[in-house]
Amino acid sequence: IYSSQSIVKSMPSFAVRTPQREYQAHVERGIIERLASFLPPNCSRLFVVTTEEVWHHQGHTLEAGLRGTSFTQLLLPSGEQYKRMAEVERLAGEMVEAGGDRQSVVIAFGGGVVTDMAGFLAAIFMRGIPVVQIPTTLLAQVDAAIGGKTGANLVNGKNLVGCFHQPYTVLIDPAAVDTLPEREYRAGLYEVIKHGVIASEPLFRLLQQGRDRVLAREPKAVDRMIAESVGIKAHVVTVDEREMGLRKILNFGHTFGHALEAETSYTRFLHGEAVGWGMCAATLLAMRRGMLSAEGLEILDTIASYGPIPPLTGISGSAIERRLVADKKAQHGNVHFVLPVRIGEVQVVTDVSPAEALQAIEEAML
Repeated sequence: IYSSQSIVKSMPSFAVRTPQREYQAHVERGIIERLASFLPPNCSRLFVVTTEEVWHHQGHTLEAGLRGTSFTQLLLPSGEQYKRMAEVERLAGEMVEAGGDRQSVVIAFGGGVVTDMAGFLAAIFMRGIPVVQIPTTLLAQVDAAIGGKTGANLVNGKNLVGCFHQPYTVLIDPAAVDTLPEREYRAGLYEVIKHGVIASEPLFRLLQQGRDRVLAREPKAVDRMIAESVGIKAHVVTVDEREMGLRKILNFGHTFGHALEAETSYTRFLHGEAVGWGMCAATLLAMRRGMLSAEGLEILDTIASYGPIPPLTGISGSAIERRLVADKKAQHGNVHFVLPVRIGEVQVVTDVSPAEALQAIEEAML
């Protein structure tokens, strides 16, 4: 589905074409400083959804990019545990108090929680206003900010409430990852590994063989892995906006990972770490089924090389297995698993028994 050559040539912008909206995902160092030129015309009020931590490190860049345009700042607390409906309602109330209307625009300026929550807020405020996505974490840049998935978590599971609301545009500055804490950066790398496994062997080899350059955040390595990941995501969303077919492959590692996050109340693992563990479980399941041979060990070794993932001490494998049926992608009680068949290709399967799933979980927990 993916050509590394075509993606690189198309930098710095990648078209996302959906029935809801067509837009560009721009990848360019320093692009946030040109934010004003990417805003919708006739915007009445700007609302910047962010966190105190993001604003402390990068707020001056966004302010410079707005070139004196006034805005209202809406702060979210940091952490997946705050990705809840109560926070969405609070922010919507603040927008009303600040004079928000149908010509207002939301700017999502932060990581995956911010991109999901701000997108959801924009989708439901006044029945829908534009959102400009400016992801500041690696995970959000390569995944969460593109494709229009928005939402919040319930106690029962991750992203169980939400909707598709495609952004007006996406501005990705690879330099933003320079300020990320090491753990946050590594967590994002698991999503890049995911893109390599599902669609691009060259991208996977970059992560496998260029580990030192990637961890050192060398600009050429960072720019390439972000651009190729964005290209893959843009292509998949263009083909399948609503996850009826091809887009399901983006869930590699997420079925197991979401169950782990829910079981630990979203407090022990960063999302990327849970996905990393989930990819291990899915790979082990594929190997046990005979779908994957020696390349399975390469996938497992590469994931491990970007660790460590926090230990799963005190977590029951059977408890995680029970969480799987609450995943929003389950249909008629059947859980969808994305399993690799080789590096660069995966399959979606629905005939995994609870016993098989539990065996993969327990093996991945070792």
